Amino acid sequence: MDELLTILISRINYWVYIILMMVGMYGIIIKKNLMKKIIGMSILQTSVILFYVSIGAKKNATIPIIEHGHDTGHAAVQATHYINPLPHVLMLTAIVVAVATLGVALALAIKIYKQYNTLEEDELIEILKEKEF
Repeated sequence: MDELLTILISRINYWVYIILMMVGMYGIIIKKNLMKKIIGMSILQTSVILFYVSIGAKKNATIPIIEHGHDTGHAAVQATHYINPLPHVLMLTAIVVAVATLGVALALAIKIYKQYNTLEEDELIEILKEKEF
């Protein structure tokens, strides 16, 4: 039992990311207001980015910049001593995509509010049903 508790505590950052993901999914699926859905989407995106950045972290490792001078010789490079930069680079791209997605979603919400004077999903569906007939 102590071993399981130790494992759970050592991985507390993953539990935080799971909770953030569930909060984001709750906001997207359950809430009926479009602004709350947009906030849920942003929380979900942020939790995924944090998750991937934490996966790329490595204890007792350094950045992958090899500093060899002319006098150091040709020693073999050990990959285990370096952090993999790929997850971090991919998450920089994901941050740009998240900001662009948020901007488009907010612009659409503003347009919907100006046209229909509401951001409530149920009211929008009723308005669109009335216009259909």
